Amino acid sequence: MDNKQLWENALVEIEMSVSKANFSTWFKDTYVLKREEGVVFLSVPNAFVKTWLLEKYHKFILKSLRNLSDSIRSIDYTVAREDGKNPINDSKRYVSGFMELPLNEFMVDKENNLNPRYTFESFVVGPFNELAHAAAQAIIKKPGIVYNPLFIYGNTGHGKTHLIQAIGNHIKKVDISKKIYYITSERFAVDFVNALQNGKANQFKDKYRGYDVIIMDDIQFFSNKEKVQEELFHLFNSMYDNNKQIVFSSDKHPNFIPDLENRLKSRFSQGMIVDIPAPDIDSRAAILRRKLQASNLSLNAESIDFLSSVMESNIRELEGIVNSIICQMNLKGRELTINEVRQLVKNNSKPKKNIAIKDVVKIVADFYNIEESSIYEKTRRKEIVKPRQITMYILREECNVSYPLIGQKLGGRDHTTVIHSCEKIKNEIKDDHILAQEVSQIKTLI
Repeated sequence: MDNKQLWENALVEIEMSVSKANFSTWFKDTYVLKREEGVVFLSVPNAFVKTWLLEKYHKFILKSLRNLSDSIRSIDYTVAREDGKNPINDSKRYVSGFMELPLNEFMVDKENNLNPRYTFESFVVGPFNELAHAAAQAIIKKPGIVYNPLFIYGNTGHGKTHLIQAIGNHIKKVDISKKIYYITSERFAVDFVNALQNGKANQFKDKYRGYDVIIMDDIQFFSNKEKVQEELFHLFNSMYDNNKQIVFSSDKHPNFIPDLENRLKSRFSQGMIVDIPAPDIDSRAAILRRKLQASNLSLNAESIDFLSSVMESNIRELEGIVNSIICQMNLKGRELTINEVRQLVKNNSKPKKNIAIKDVVKIVADFYNIEESSIYEKTRRKEIVKPRQITMYILREECNVSYPLIGQKLGGRDHTTVIHSCEKIKNEIKDDHILAQEVSQIKTLI
């Protein structure tokens, strides 16, 4: 198989797995330049695309190539003007400081796993996250003394990882002697299991107890893992007793993490537990402007208002759209029109969740520890009415199921009853913080 055929076959698989807009944006004008000793040299049109493919698609591209040839070990991305083909017109406008950003600016520090881009300076503070930000600011002034541990929770894409890594980066900047370590709970569990299997449990304990600050992401992964939870409990006690700072993040409040030991929940409650909900519309607009300013670009007010109104919850998705806009502005050499922005959003938008009604019922029933069958019954018991109304609300808002179908499937109820239930929950979560948290946790499970 020659280089051209290899890449064309790989693109067939890639095109099936990414959106049309992303495929045309990131894989246009790419080709295999050469292959040497298991390395594929992939030509890309500019440094921006090179960085993006490395950051977002590298593992997927490598997997697609390896499916076609077992001999391929790695990929080397080469900018077109570097390989002497399809030279780029240097008179074309590129974003200063972004298009030509050295790759080492994106590199994670192998010693502490911290990403240098996650700083307080680049973190946008708004009403939705100001409490979490304030807690983080208190910690960096007195690590290990104030709010220990700090536990931040919220749905995917709300900025948890950025904030907790900013804590580590700031402490390291202020005191270079501090030993800081960021790790995901999954990586911690793997390290622990490997240490046990290789008879290196003591080395594992010494390693983690030697840090001054441990930042652990996504601890909902510890659900049902008793041995790992036990090890975390002992590590926690050791660090806490020695005034060493511990920071956790999760997609849900610790009380809602299934099969998490009570003694761990108790330890988490010793410090500060704070959530980061979905950003409000003004915060979304601020995030958009900050992202554009970082690339020395601007967008018309109409486009900013449109984007901040349609991208409602996930900051990560919002930034993804902005990255696409930045790329298009670079390629076109001008600001995008509102219609072009609308089309980009349309091409990159996700469809509504496709999940069976019975599965939603099961998730809600398990969450509230009630029988699934009770949700279908025509009972007015308080402990059943609330889960039933939440089920209806989620089926409508998250899964786009029609009111009549919801009523039909949940015990043959009239569609007006469903409308009333959905509106009731929608209004109550605005003022009832606990209910809002519960609904948010259920959405995460779905």
